[in-house]
Amino acid sequence: MSRPRLLFLSPRFLFPLDQGGRIRTAGILRAMKGGAFEITLASPVPPDAGRFGAEIESVCDRFVAWPAPRRAVTERVAMLARRLPVAVASDVSEEGRRIVAEALAPADLLVADFPHSAVLLDRVPERSLIFTHNVEAEIFERHAKVARWPMRLVWASQARKMRRFEGETLRRFATAIAVSARDAEALARDYGHPRVRPIPTGVDLEFHGYSDPPGTVPADGGTVVFSGAMDWPANIDGLRFLMEEVWPIVRARRPAVRGIGVGRNPSDTLRAQGAKLGWSFTGYVDDVRPHVRAADVSVIPLRVGSGTRLKAFEAMASGRPMVSTTLGVEGLDVTPGEHLLVADDAGAFAAAILRLLDDDALRLGMARAARALVEAKFGWDVVARAFEAICRDTLET
Repeated sequence: MSRPRLLFLSPRFLFPLDQGGRIRTAGILRAMKGGAFEITLASPVPPDAGRFGAEIESVCDRFVAWPAPRRAVTERVAMLARRLPVAVASDVSEEGRRIVAEALAPADLLVADFPHSAVLLDRVPERSLIFTHNVEAEIFERHAKVARWPMRLVWASQARKMRRFEGETLRRFATAIAVSARDAEALARDYGHPRVRPIPTGVDLEFHGYSDPPGTVPADGGTVVFSGAMDWPANIDGLRFLMEEVWPIVRARRPAVRGIGVGRNPSDTLRAQGAKLGWSFTGYVDDVRPHVRAADVSVIPLRVGSGTRLKAFEAMASGRPMVSTTLGVEGLDVTPGEHLLVADDAGAFAAAILRLLDDDALRLGMARAARALVEAKFGWDVVARAFEAICRDTLET
């Protein structure tokens, strides 16, 4: 008996897995492959996509693609005057629309990844879902609150455009999937969507294997790690907060403390600032695990963003006790004080880092409690089954 045909439309190529949205989508598709649906993945591809053949095969039964649009900086600046947000307008592709229309014709169900996918659709079929990894407009609105002039005006303008686009787009789809109950409530409230269904955030428990955190930390030192794309505006803002406001307090108590930033494309400015403060940056790495495991404490100093942060569960799975802002673990089913420490102002964040560095028993107990939590609730198989159930429900409604 043939399985229903699911077309999964992504506005970005999924590989390498160096961003939270890519990791989440790939984790779900990989766990769904061979299940209830025959999966066709449609996405743009960069020139080097051929080296990811095995990875593509692992997440879908069929792959269709078109060349990823290449936008010069001047072109992106010109897009500021358009009705669409720049982040959305950058995904427009006439060839992409044609290929997606052909792939959609035989499909029984459409899943659009991110609202950005809508610019690649001539029509949205009755049986359709949109997978929202964030409340997109919220990201822009939070940037506008913390940005300096004149970028504050740019973010505010983009936020208004994204708020309009996101609402119009979500209402075109029969079902919206959110990555937390908190996001589901926000999307239903802000955009009046009648069918918003949450799924949990997941983590690859085998890949991010557990090891106890290192033993006693030197009295004047210790290592703190932050992982994420270093060219992502939210991460840049978080690192600025960490290095400029939090780090001086930590170093006053522990002058030999080190910080490691793990992720792609750190700017020369970021590297130079970090070098003065005991921070180093790896740039892109094929495997973040050795860098995370070499640390005593993991941090998520985010003040901007939406959705849920996969890096939180990755640190928890790996056994590295964590300090995060409230926003950094927003929407995650975690208990501050048991699974991690949460602090928002610079003094409290620094105190939390120092508390973990000072207390061997606390680091070990928190690491083990966090691993037990993700093992019980947040493996990708659990998340994929929830996602698949929502797809089946939409198809049968």
